[in-house]
Amino acid sequence: MNRLITTFLGWFGWAGAALGDRSGKQSAAPSGVLVEGSTALAPDSALQISTVWACVWLLANTIATLPLFVYRNRSGQRELARDSLLYQVLHDTPNSRMTPVEFWVAMLLNLLLRGNAYARIERNATGEVIALWPMPADQVEMQVLADGSVIYLYRIDGNLAALSDSNVLHIKEIGNGTIGLARLDYMRATTTEAANAQHAASRLFANGGKPTGILMIDRILKPEQRDALRRNFADMAEGTTSRLVVLEADMKYQQVNLTPADQQLLETRRFTVEEICRWFGIPPVLVAHSNVTTWGTGVEQIVDGFYKFTLRPFLVRIEQSVTKRVLTSRQRAEMTAEFSLDALLRASLTARMEIYAKATQNGIFTRNECRQLENLPPVAGAGELTAQTNLSPLHMLGNMQGAAHAGTQNPVAQ
Repeated sequence: MNRLITTFLGWFGWAGAALGDRSGKQSAAPSGVLVEGSTALAPDSALQISTVWACVWLLANTIATLPLFVYRNRSGQRELARDSLLYQVLHDTPNSRMTPVEFWVAMLLNLLLRGNAYARIERNATGEVIALWPMPADQVEMQVLADGSVIYLYRIDGNLAALSDSNVLHIKEIGNGTIGLARLDYMRATTTEAANAQHAASRLFANGGKPTGILMIDRILKPEQRDALRRNFADMAEGTTSRLVVLEADMKYQQVNLTPADQQLLETRRFTVEEICRWFGIPPVLVAHSNVTTWGTGVEQIVDGFYKFTLRPFLVRIEQSVTKRVLTSRQRAEMTAEFSLDALLRASLTARMEIYAKATQNGIFTRNECRQLENLPPVAGAGELTAQTNLSPLHMLGNMQGAAHAGTQNPVAQ
């Protein structure tokens, strides 16, 4: 029955809010609440949960610190387009106020928490981008018009600006292709559980770790005696440990609430860390979770999986959005924008030397190209491709042996 109602409402665009296809205002939030009593947290509230902060910090800073290069394609060869405005904006300075890292961190904060990142594109008379200005996702409303075109309404300082899709860089999370799903709204049950556990732990430690309870006495007390007992035992109730409380006259103390062990508070908080990491696709070890594999035990494989299954989808999503919405049609025909992963995937010194040795011995890199990768200056005679002679074709072995013998007989020729 529920499925039938959902299908019926979906015909009118009322159900499946974020996944439905309809004109007008687009919604990135879920159409219903899975767990009753859970509340959606604002980004600044969610970031007060340490695991949310750690996951967002790791993803945003890792991606933002990767250089975004612009290449020009000429006759099948690629070269850095350092002289283009596009390169200057994407790699050097996105606008007059921000560095590239600051710009992409701001964009990724919105993408990770709100599912959509928006930036206003400032263009010159020829249509080339000259600046990118991030717009907070909560201040942007996306609308699909009746003719299928898209406009963005940006509210700032009490003013409303309408921007066409050609002037907005829109990077989307998973969704219906028009708008991304707001991750923070979908994980509201998890963040509510984390906030409640954090609140319970804070109250426990604020109370000195002491549970509340009942004092039992085998006689009826007068009102003034009850007040005196409350005052005398106030320190115990408030968690003060400055003095020893003595029970007299057959008084008995009975605890009336659960201990942290009974509530499994510590286990709940550990599990919540793993739950939040699962939402962001991050191995818990990368956010210093001590209940899983630690540094030095399979971390290389963990980082490799983190790159393949978490970082790479984000990088491709950003690259394609930049290509589609920032580049002009002429630039798309001859230019590409790509993140460089050299720094991220840089191996240890021993591994790098082994790679360079194989590359130079098989004619893939010159020795000067390997030196350049290590930030070393070129040297004379190291700019040619070389290869091991024992990898030569069989029909050339006789000629090469004869040349080697002639060289031995005539050392002057060497």
